[in-house]
Amino acid sequence: MDKPPMLLAQIPLVDYPEYRYDVIFNAYKWDPQVRDSNTVSRHVLLISPETAGILYTLAQELSDELFNMEHALLERPDLYRALGFSGNIKKLLSSMDNYERRKNARLMRFDFHYTDKGWKISEVNSDVPGGLAEASILPQIAGKYLKCGYAGEDVAQHILRSFKDKLTGGARIAFVHATSYADDRQVMQFISDYFQQNGYCTVFAAPDHIRWENKKAFSIIAGEEGPVDGIIRFFPLEWFTELPRLSGWSGYFDCDIPCCNHPAAMLSQSKRLPLIWNKLNVDIPHWKSLLEETKEPKAIAKGQDGWIYKPAFGRVGDGISIKGAVSEKERLKIEKAARRQKRSWIAQRMFNSIPVKSPEGESFHVCIGVFTVDGIAAGFYARQSKTALINENAQDIPVLLVDS
Repeated sequence: MDKPPMLLAQIPLVDYPEYRYDVIFNAYKWDPQVRDSNTVSRHVLLISPETAGILYTLAQELSDELFNMEHALLERPDLYRALGFSGNIKKLLSSMDNYERRKNARLMRFDFHYTDKGWKISEVNSDVPGGLAEASILPQIAGKYLKCGYAGEDVAQHILRSFKDKLTGGARIAFVHATSYADDRQVMQFISDYFQQNGYCTVFAAPDHIRWENKKAFSIIAGEEGPVDGIIRFFPLEWFTELPRLSGWSGYFDCDIPCCNHPAAMLSQSKRLPLIWNKLNVDIPHWKSLLEETKEPKAIAKGQDGWIYKPAFGRVGDGISIKGAVSEKERLKIEKAARRQKRSWIAQRMFNSIPVKSPEGESFHVCIGVFTVDGIAAGFYARQSKTALINENAQDIPVLLVDS
């Protein structure tokens, strides 16, 4: 393949201190440092409108196919065990009887990588994808300093538009997240502020701050008690099983208020989904061409090259065994766990990511996350890493469109 259809540019050095300050305080980047690494990169990713159009189209086609798979899965609870769900989650998904996709807002992010075979995806974050401020505010800030491109779609606008179709202004929305984590709160603070600016009332809540009565939600937070009209959740569904049984979290599965995302999103969050494609009787040509071959870990010979292991519900690149990107000790540990813990892992054929050269001559692997809201392309969230593994050490970089 030709070189990647994207370029890395740099914020001018003289402007960088002000840019970094702007990002931290105006783009909700409250975690600008990971250990010894600065996560506010000087780099900006430049792509053409043509490339943006290709990625948007692919993401929308993947969304359509994913909705069809989820619809089929709602009728096949016998397949939930193969996806790796715990007993409680499996039971609740099986008992949902009033879920309607169009009554809820659906946010997803497809992670694209440019490879020696063209565009490939590593996964879909279909439950609680992050990067919302990075896809909404960060490009606008970068454009002020770089002055050679413009921002694309704004994911926050798309989420708001979806809720406007379901709830009138003045409605009260609970932003459900792990309230003790600043990196989770910054995501919720951004989108909450945006909704407040557009006429909605908001409340920050942990999952067990919500009680359910007759499929309706009520806040039990001191001083903010009362009905809740909608939910925006940034708390991974698989974490719910760690909550006390009396917290009432099962109510999220069977509610009559708009949610982003409804727990039905869990059906496609499992990376084991490709293992049951052939049992769904659904046409998914884009998934089959863009996601590499996926198998049970035990189907791969020990030490066989060309394959990586991933946890079924891993996030932020955690637990992925890319040779050369993790230590040999860590890689062997992951492979051992994948073979021992049935239904918790997958093996996937590794693609060859093509790095992008930076202005200073360094090479970076780039992942471009493409958001969709209700199946419509809604913006970009890019990260860069010196290795092929895009994990918590990767730097967030804004995406700007540049006319040829």
